[in-house]
Amino acid sequence: MGSISTELKKPHAVCIPYPAQGHINPMLKLAKILHHKGFHITFVNTEFNHRRLLKSRGPHSLDGLSSFRFETIPDGLPTCDADATQDIPSLCKSTTETCLGPFRDLLAKLNETSNTSNEPPVTCIVSDGVMSFTLAAAQEIGVPEVLFWTTSACGFLGYMHYSTVIEKGYAPLKDESYFTNGHVEKPLDFIPGMKDVRLRDLPSFLRTTNPDEYMIKFVLKETERARNARDYPKYIRDTRE
Repeated sequence: MGSISTELKKPHAVCIPYPAQGHINPMLKLAKILHHKGFHITFVNTEFNHRRLLKSRGPHSLDGLSSFRFETIPDGLPTCDADATQDIPSLCKSTTETCLGPFRDLLAKLNETSNTSNEPPVTCIVSDGVMSFTLAAAQEIGVPEVLFWTTSACGFLGYMHYSTVIEKGYAPLKDESYFTNGHVEKPLDFIPGMKDVRLRDLPSFLRTTNPDEYMIKFVLKETERARNARDYPKYIRDTRE
């Protein structure tokens, strides 16, 4: 009885990365650190990536420990058996628009399970910074959420200043000639902590001639939510617009 009581008192972190390798690996490292510090961990992959991992590492490779479990949610894209990263713009759009419902259902299942097993209820969510739809689910069950951006610090700063770059007219590019006429070599002096950074040094989604580029809109929305991660009512309004 003593061990059961101790297990139920553990903090339970649900860790959900963006479903691409460069995001999964850092999130998995963080989850392992939290587990080492005494957290019960539920690590959430998409069904697509779960199948790829099992195919690569073996059918029992993700069985996990009693206190480190793997779960899955669908990514909303058509079923595909390709052993490759999915199309990034399509994946960003699909996770944003379709993954909240399955994630809510998973959290409900985890908390229901805690009532009948030796597993603690969910106490916090650690979400990839570009999976911010999870904020609504965290608010609904009343737990705190951390947004973990898996990019480098310079990459994150670059994303956070996309709006300024656009406001100052550096992007999108006016036409194809701007790729080669020296425009992307121009130094930008308005990003704190990034001396002599050039347009070409910033994350590459900005380097487009399409004024309606989806990935720019996606980054702008996700970075705005990062600034207001605790402003749950604002997030709810944004998702309904």
